[in-house]
Amino acid sequence: MRARGKTKKVLFYDTTLRDGSQAEGISLSSHDKVLIAKRLDQFGIPYIEGGWPGSNPKDMEFFHMIKKAGLRRSKIVAFGSTRRAHMKVKDDAQIKALLEAGTKVVTVFGKSWDMHVTEVFRTALKENLLMIHETVSYLKSRKIEVIYDAEHFFDGFKANPEYALKTLQQAARAGADNITLCDTNGGTLPHEVRHAILRVKRAVKMPLGIHCHNDAELAVANSIQAVGEGCVLVQGTVNGYGERCGNANLISIISDLQFKMGVPCFPSKTMKELTALSHYVAEVCNMPLVNSQPFTGRSAFAHKGGVHINAMVKNAKTYEHLDPKAVGNYRRYLVSELGGKTNIMIKAKELELHFQKDSAETKKILTEIQRLEYEGYQFEAAEASFELLVQKLLGRFKPFFKIEDISVRTENIGNGQPRSVADVKVTAKGKEHFESAEGDGPVNALDSALRKALGRSYPEIEKIHLTDYKVRVVNSEAGTAAKVRVFIEFQDKEKDKTWTTVGVHENIIEASWKALVEAIEYKLHKG
Repeated sequence: MRARGKTKKVLFYDTTLRDGSQAEGISLSSHDKVLIAKRLDQFGIPYIEGGWPGSNPKDMEFFHMIKKAGLRRSKIVAFGSTRRAHMKVKDDAQIKALLEAGTKVVTVFGKSWDMHVTEVFRTALKENLLMIHETVSYLKSRKIEVIYDAEHFFDGFKANPEYALKTLQQAARAGADNITLCDTNGGTLPHEVRHAILRVKRAVKMPLGIHCHNDAELAVANSIQAVGEGCVLVQGTVNGYGERCGNANLISIISDLQFKMGVPCFPSKTMKELTALSHYVAEVCNMPLVNSQPFTGRSAFAHKGGVHINAMVKNAKTYEHLDPKAVGNYRRYLVSELGGKTNIMIKAKELELHFQKDSAETKKILTEIQRLEYEGYQFEAAEASFELLVQKLLGRFKPFFKIEDISVRTENIGNGQPRSVADVKVTAKGKEHFESAEGDGPVNALDSALRKALGRSYPEIEKIHLTDYKVRVVNSEAGTAAKVRVFIEFQDKEKDKTWTTVGVHENIIEASWKALVEAIEYKLHKG
């Protein structure tokens, strides 16, 4: 399906930080949310929904923190509901919280389904119309860009089309800048989306958006159908994260619109960063990216069958619908592990490292990365480890210290008051240092002991601190003997810089130690 008529510019609205964080298994700190927002801004996503101010302290903290992040391309959006029934807008606490967030864009949702009005809000249908109109009107009087999310619109349209359309008309008359139609339960079919939008376009003459959930595995298809019918704002999440079965996957929608429908979304150069964005968000969310995810998954362009590989060597179009380089991914022949230079060059460019794609250095780096990835390493969200790896392989890294001996023990396990103690002996600048330290756990104890031992030779490391620690099982089928992948993030507040390193081992403490040592090495290397 191609977009009908003259192609309009389509804008993307990311709700990973709110809807996406409601997925089972995802718990984002305010700091995590800022990291993702900065990456989305770097990519060029026009709207980033930060959360629901007033619903929890963490979301409000994010809105305060993001003001200092220096975003350049994206607009931060605060999300909330229409006013409560039988209450003045200015007196509603959650409306006050929306204003306190201080964003230039606000999204408010209102009920489109009459059943929800009477059974959830337990109010009259007329009162719901007033709630929509008065809330949107009040926010517009504050010179705020307002996006109105018509919650459960498609189900409401099926049940009572006249009333569902009236709710949209109230938002339009109140001055909403965009009305986004929501398939909140995720059970609508593409032809039903088309039918509803055709009716909506006759009822309201204004920009429309689409927000789909994936309960029937149609969120991407429905979003694309909506764009084909004229919707100009697409809401979704990176990698399709979201409650129940997830939200519409922006990674797939952007790719389908750009490459399949001819809708210009982002410059070709930006599209080559799509895989890196997908993997980065997965790592920050501490969620394993599904290998088979279209476009950006590790297996999206992987070929194993002999017949397939034979054909691919002759012409890549035989078993690929798209050049993987277009989205920053790479082709893999599983029997020989060819390909992968594109990703290396993208990462190297981000780190301001310059070498030729077909040089001996690139081949050497590719071989080592393939070996490490086979062991369980992932470098998409561990730029510091990647940079150190490259510098060491190129012979440009100067060792700052040598680990002579380490030990860590945890005592009193099981009585509710475990005690971890680490001993570290290092040689730095020709002198040997030995230090012990206690910690809340073995990793904390190792961190403290290592920095104490190095502090005499390198006092600058006293200015950094560990800000995040994530663990993921690499090969769960191995049970308790499985390898684990550990990501450690450090921050230098003085230089306003953060960096992440990765370690992999069957022993979680060993994996953590590898990541920890690299984090300190990176700080000393960068100065």
